[in-house]
Amino acid sequence: MTGQLDEGVALLRDLSKDELISIIIDDAKNWLAHDGLWFQAVERMHGMDQAIEADRAAWQKFTVIEAQRIMNRLGIEPGGGIPALVECLKHRLYARLNLQEAVEISESRVVFRMVDCRVQSARKRKGLPDFPCKSVGLVEYAEFARTVDPRIETRCIACPPDPHPDAYWCAWEFVLKG
Repeated sequence: MTGQLDEGVALLRDLSKDELISIIIDDAKNWLAHDGLWFQAVERMHGMDQAIEADRAAWQKFTVIEAQRIMNRLGIEPGGGIPALVECLKHRLYARLNLQEAVEISESRVVFRMVDCRVQSARKRKGLPDFPCKSVGLVEYAEFARTVDPRIETRCIACPPDPHPDAYWCAWEFVLKG
């Protein structure tokens, strides 16, 4: 197994920066496609409510793993406050595919907005209603932020199925307490 892994890594070492960036973006698209196909399969078998519950359970674990790996890669220790959270949000898989922004940044607070969401934009193009992702987002963003710094509290500003302005799909407020 190690030999095969070493061979795969060696192939990457010979690629240009542009080729590596292309692979990272393609890998993120593949991850998101799998996530969507997995969700649709559960929805077909068990209905929307059960699919969302399963998605929420998966995100509760995945978002912690993702935050920990990002922090390790960047050398960020837990407890870094809002600056650490803002930096970690830039390195999520979603950040490779979606247009997002952090606004109203201070040492104790930030508002994070998903300006263009690949999933929601695709549904809009197909004439489908917004995907009701708020219940998953509540778990996903709160656990991600808490992993970066346990003092950070998360509040949803707007997220489907709730109404949202045309300027963004969802928005989250992160506040450093204590």
